[in-house]
Amino acid sequence: MTVTVLVADDQEIVRTGLVMILNAQPGIRVIGEAANGHQAVELARRLRPDVCLLDIRMPGVDGIAATRELAGPGVADPIAVVVITTFDLDEHVYGALRAGARGFLLKEAGAELLGQAVRAAAAGDAIIAPAVTARLLKTFARGGPGGPLPQPGEPLTEREEEVLQAVAEGRTNNEIAGALFISLSTVKTHVASLMGKIGARNRVEIAMWAYQTGRR
Repeated sequence: MTVTVLVADDQEIVRTGLVMILNAQPGIRVIGEAANGHQAVELARRLRPDVCLLDIRMPGVDGIAATRELAGPGVADPIAVVVITTFDLDEHVYGALRAGARGFLLKEAGAELLGQAVRAAAAGDAIIAPAVTARLLKTFARGGPGGPLPQPGEPLTEREEEVLQAVAEGRTNNEIAGALFISLSTVKTHVASLMGKIGARNRVEIAMWAYQTGRR
């Protein structure tokens, strides 16, 4: 199946480059372009792409605000969002992930990782730039709201704990299946069960929960 993408970046030359890179990859097709967050939200709601690739720094409605409108808490039919930026700033990553993004990349990531992130987001996985993953998740855990640590609605099984660890390490479903010697469908079942038990909306929130509760 072809993954459809909406690209939003206020710099035309950057936007054009991202579109060319994505359209050159098999199984990915760009169906819309936007120059700011407001246009991105309007186009995304009309075109319903599989994934929105959003720059953070855009005039008016920025990428984080647009992410919140498309994938944030309370959105009935969220669209997968991957945020891309030039700046490796903690507050940008924190804001993007809290707003519901399924991926966070630096613009220097390269074509291969960009394609992987888009495909992962479409499949319900998440990819964060390797340079920031562990450091930022640990930062989020330390800087999160005070009070009692969040607890699962039901105890996690031994296998769910293993899957939790793997997700927190940034592994994809295929990688988890290979490491644990289980089928891909079984991995998906465990991930879905984890989300239900801990109240996570996506894999990024599963990883963040693992750090917050000291499981990672």
